Amino acid sequence: MIKLGTKIGERYEVIGNIGSGGMANVYLAKDLILNREVAVKVLRFDFQNDQDAIRRFQREALAATEMVHPNIVSVYDVGEENGMQYIVMEYVKGTDLKQYIKNQKNIPLNTVVDMMGQVLSAISLAHQHRIIHRDLKPQNILVDEDGTVKITDFGIAIALSETSITQTNTLLGSVHYLSPEQARGGMATRQSDIYALGIILYELLTGGVPFEGESAVSIALKHFQKEMPSVRDSNPQIPQPLENVVLRATAKETADRYKTVDEMFADLKTALNSNRANEERFEPSAMMDETIMLDPIDESYVPNQVAVKEPSIKELDDDDDDELDDVKKKSKRGMKIFFILLGLVLLVSGGFFVLGRKNGDVEIPDVSGKTETEAIMILQDKKIKVGKTKEISDDKVDKDLIVKTDPPIGTSVKKEKGEVTLYVSSGKSGIKMKDYTKEEVMDAKDDLLSKGFKEENIKIEKVKSDSAKEGTVVKQTPKSGREVKPEDTKVTLVVSEGAETFSLSNMEGYTREQAMSYLDSVGLVFIDGGSDYSNVTQGNVAYAYPKNGNGNKVKKGDEVYVIFSAGAKTVQSSSSSSSSSVPEPSTTETTPPVTTTDTGDSGQPEESKEEVKNEGHGN
Repeated sequence: MIKLGTKIGERYEVIGNIGSGGMANVYLAKDLILNREVAVKVLRFDFQNDQDAIRRFQREALAATEMVHPNIVSVYDVGEENGMQYIVMEYVKGTDLKQYIKNQKNIPLNTVVDMMGQVLSAISLAHQHRIIHRDLKPQNILVDEDGTVKITDFGIAIALSETSITQTNTLLGSVHYLSPEQARGGMATRQSDIYALGIILYELLTGGVPFEGESAVSIALKHFQKEMPSVRDSNPQIPQPLENVVLRATAKETADRYKTVDEMFADLKTALNSNRANEERFEPSAMMDETIMLDPIDESYVPNQVAVKEPSIKELDDDDDDELDDVKKKSKRGMKIFFILLGLVLLVSGGFFVLGRKNGDVEIPDVSGKTETEAIMILQDKKIKVGKTKEISDDKVDKDLIVKTDPPIGTSVKKEKGEVTLYVSSGKSGIKMKDYTKEEVMDAKDDLLSKGFKEENIKIEKVKSDSAKEGTVVKQTPKSGREVKPEDTKVTLVVSEGAETFSLSNMEGYTREQAMSYLDSVGLVFIDGGSDYSNVTQGNVAYAYPKNGNGNKVKKGDEVYVIFSAGAKTVQSSSSSSSSSVPEPSTTETTPPVTTTDTGDSGQPEESKEEVKNEGHGN
């Protein structure tokens, strides 16, 4: 244990103890530079020289730093001091979800859906980064004082691209949340995380886990032998659609399970909607006619031909349930965990596994179109070793399904010696991104949709542009020429809103030269609009207006009519015998013409007044 007041990395002063696990201790510390509280996770002293433990510890930091999400605990710093490995993380003031469930009785369904939605959102991001958590459980989900949940402990998370990590026959994670395929010794997949998420949702709804037992072995066996208990038996108020989310997420066969976390999230969000009130109970359909009932395995029986090796501490979860804590001190339970692997290999093979049987040739079965987990189980059943897993694009095989094997399907290999590489489809091959710049935005969007891009992945941003026509694309992401997969690619189209507008200045009283100079300086085009009567000095600007008629708003390139003063209009004088007036200045008509009409004192046009005069003289 580290003493209070100790400074780690000359920056983090330990001010409290948060907790400890199988491999690490967590301390509350103060960041002396940023003046904030942080959590510092320190690898335990007895693991300081354990390279496997150090790699796992560092992998946790790497996995977390790749993901920035409001529901994932942030990692601020990683370091080593005098052989001591440490990770500096966001300090979440609150409790873990396990304790939260114990403290809260009958959590409101809206709260359950909201909290579970936050968890699913975080795991969705992890899966997008091709990271599988592998140890999802309420103890690794923190709840702050505002009810925000944050996932932590990516210590045994794996990146799908890390084909060097051997997962087969390695029991990882906590037995209460362990998927059937992991219990059989199969490879952890995204759907393994989904299974654990279904158990967590079950626990949020009922307050407990679905399967209990005297040992880890008995609990794990129940995950693939026993039917999932109904959450509605615990609380009849739970609507059937919400129970269906649990049932589908925890389906024994991955073919019945949600394919993605996003699919589960979409189903969960509408589970409380009234229009789903009459939904039927979910029933699994995959491989129902192939199910074989077997007698329970005697956990105490070990074939005397098999030399049992106690599993390493590194193969077990450091923060497992109480039954799996301190494995070194409880080797008997460690042996039981090994038995699950042995017993389940017997289940998969359909008989007792007898060592010493003569190895022979076996034909590689057709696993194309299967999931990775299904393919591995089929090959293991044939005593064929699975080597690396590689991705390959394929237009015909759906994403995450097996395309082919190397050696090819049908090839004979040696039992338990022949090694097969699986090729997993990454989806359709990519296409080159088209150049949409200068195109109308709607035309560009229609073209993207026709090529298989998803509408929700197409984002439109608008900018002002002096050079680009309004409504046309000025910039795009991804850039043209790049190879992309339409179904997975997010596209941003930056669209012109046209030039930025501004107010036309009042030029009244400007000389012609001043008006022309001003308009030129702001990018506007001068048009002589003729003259009109005005009190402004004759020859100077009387008024001006844009040609486009957009009030007083203009943009660069607009034409502006400038009307010059013809001087003040003269006042007419009249007598009983005659009328006379000062000649009015003539106006120069341009487009548009400026019409000057004088109504005189009587309010009639000048021409009408003249007609009245002539009629009077005739009398």
